[in-house]
Amino acid sequence: MIPRPPSTVIESISPLIEGGRYPVKRAVGEDIMVEADVFKDGHDVVSALLKWRKKGQSRWNETPMQCIDPYNKDHWRGVFSVFENAVYEYTIEAWGDSFRSWQHEFQVKFEAGQEDLTSEILEGASFVARAARQAQDQGQKRDAERLVVVADKIREGTPETVNALAHTPEVEALMTAYADRSESTEYLLNPPPVAKLIELSNSPTAEENAAAPKRKAGTGNVITFPTESSPTGKKGAASKKKKAAIDPKTATEPTGPIEPAEPVEFHFTPRYPLVHVDRPRANFAQWYEFFPRSAEGRGDKGSTFRDCLPRVDDARAMGFDVIYFPPVHPVGITARKGKNNSVTCQPGEPGVPYAIGNRHQGCPNGGGHKDVAPELGTLEDFDWLVKEIHARGMELALDFALNCSPDHPYVHEHPDWFYKRPDGTIKYAENPPKKYQDVYPLNYHNADWRTLWDELTSVIEFWCEHGVRIFRVDNPHTKPVAFWEYLISRVQSRFPDTIFLSEAFTRSKMMKALAKAGFTHSYTYFTWRNTKKGLTDYFTELTQTECSDYMRPNLWPNTPDILPSFLQFGGRPAFITRAVLAATLAPLYGIYSGFELCENAGIDKKPWDAAAAVQHFLHLCDNDYKQLAKEEYLDSEKYQWKERDWNAPGNIKHIITRLNRIRRENRALQQLRNLRFQRTENDLVLYYSKMTAARDNIILVVVSLDPFHFQDAFIDVPVDQFGWVEDQTYQVHDLLNDERYLWSGRRNFVRLHPDKPAHIFRVRRKTHSEKDFDYYL
Repeated sequence: MIPRPPSTVIESISPLIEGGRYPVKRAVGEDIMVEADVFKDGHDVVSALLKWRKKGQSRWNETPMQCIDPYNKDHWRGVFSVFENAVYEYTIEAWGDSFRSWQHEFQVKFEAGQEDLTSEILEGASFVARAARQAQDQGQKRDAERLVVVADKIREGTPETVNALAHTPEVEALMTAYADRSESTEYLLNPPPVAKLIELSNSPTAEENAAAPKRKAGTGNVITFPTESSPTGKKGAASKKKKAAIDPKTATEPTGPIEPAEPVEFHFTPRYPLVHVDRPRANFAQWYEFFPRSAEGRGDKGSTFRDCLPRVDDARAMGFDVIYFPPVHPVGITARKGKNNSVTCQPGEPGVPYAIGNRHQGCPNGGGHKDVAPELGTLEDFDWLVKEIHARGMELALDFALNCSPDHPYVHEHPDWFYKRPDGTIKYAENPPKKYQDVYPLNYHNADWRTLWDELTSVIEFWCEHGVRIFRVDNPHTKPVAFWEYLISRVQSRFPDTIFLSEAFTRSKMMKALAKAGFTHSYTYFTWRNTKKGLTDYFTELTQTECSDYMRPNLWPNTPDILPSFLQFGGRPAFITRAVLAATLAPLYGIYSGFELCENAGIDKKPWDAAAAVQHFLHLCDNDYKQLAKEEYLDSEKYQWKERDWNAPGNIKHIITRLNRIRRENRALQQLRNLRFQRTENDLVLYYSKMTAARDNIILVVVSLDPFHFQDAFIDVPVDQFGWVEDQTYQVHDLLNDERYLWSGRRNFVRLHPDKPAHIFRVRRKTHSEKDFDYYL
């Protein structure tokens, strides 16, 4: 069928990422709220449907959209839910609704006292009769019969009965179900140019098209129209070619019918906005990172894969469900780093796991990214550990670090994949003034880049085949965004449940570009957001703007590379504060092992009295941390085996365990876009809420940002958002400290101190009373 020019305007659709170039992100079970401006010429009443389907399917699911603009009636909203780990496409279909336009016009005339409405009555009956035929064509016999009855009643009725009948719920429902959408408009990312559609009026006739060769199957929708060089089109370049001379002596009359000109086909495949739907763990998870070589907490020798289960079980007991390993591949010998990043490595020191590759160890796959370090075990040992982790309801995440030591097989087999100095030697990595002599960076734009990109993608596929479906990617911002778009797309086409975490502590635009390109999770600036304003502004951006439709923040209060100044100076209370913030501001968070032990010995900590000027201290933590400390661990286990007592005095394992239980038991904390900051009168107290849409789970979080002193605050409880009577008494249950209070009204008082720097209140309303006992739900 030849498409018509659009009859309705559909614009300003949201969510829509970069004009539809990138998909919106959601997880299984989540809703997608779609809004758009929908209107048309004239005074017709407009109707609109939100449509969605899994990509590749032909049948659309549909739901009516609602106009949410009471004045201009131009802004519309609809919601649909997704339930499979797949790619969905969605669109809006809108049209001038002939029945509803008649319904409105008839009502206006009737209420104005116009007496002769004979023509209008017959017109209304014809609209209902048309709907009856449509129901019959769709095999809905009962609906068709009922619509025929309605059409007859309208045709035979008085203006008063017709007006009443037209507004009955039954008639409105039937006319919605069988609306005349013959001139509807569908939102497309690539609408055909209107000028081309207009030219279709001069297209070859049906007989001429029938004589033309048939198009091949699977070439998309085809629109036939004359081109500039065709007989009915404009004069084009083809017509300017010199025609062959005709010799009158040899020219003959045609002996058969002149064949029609072959029609030119305009191949058109409609493109719709997309939603990439990930599995639930992409939306809600708690990560625990540890180095498998330090699993036993011994400083004199390394651990193996088979020694990791006690550490896995301890993480599970704390409530974590993702175990994350730094690189587990062979470590290079050449230029191996020693303790505290020393350029001199002592005999027996294990080296840096990020200096990947050792072709001299006799590994089965050459000693590169498709092998495990022999000191950790074999691939069979690795497979065993993956199965044990899965048996515990957990998953293993691997670090995908595209670093190559000088001993990596790529260096020997593909030296042209690397950057070269003028003398022809391979350049090692630098981030001035830092030097990484034990790592060679890859050149993603070398002459053989296609082979390189294919090989690196096959590394991820290799580990997917070994049961890994989560990858934390090291420094993706130092590689081309196009490379990640290719790799993630190819991997997820084979393994749709694969999750990628982007570790890109870099410029905001690059972080967002990587998220759009396909990364499931993103590290954030959370590590350097410690002031009330910094946290409020940043998380409002992450959760209340378009950013939330493609970038999922994964919050980490520490990493092997980063020991924040706030933790170095604030001690145990600072660890509790940051744990609460990470666990409640977003549904995804993680900690690096040692956090639960409050490890905070750093390098080059300055003699700063943070407690004497807390506001200034927090400002420096956010904006100029180098005045405070170097933010690197002393005796970092990146360079050595780490000795630890996993149950050392002063640990906060019980608090982390409680936090993870609170997260699992409260659905409001498993969502991102429901974060709302609330008003409090103290700049050292952060206060925010999270609620489910049904208001059956309401959480209020109050956190002191001062790890040194008591802090008091009056907080403004958003009772008006609870759906209750505002003066009603309600219970707030502090889930973190297991304390209960009865509050009423909006203004209430809290006191926080360093040992208990936070409240996580669940708000419960009073349901009924019995003798000497009140019930709250």
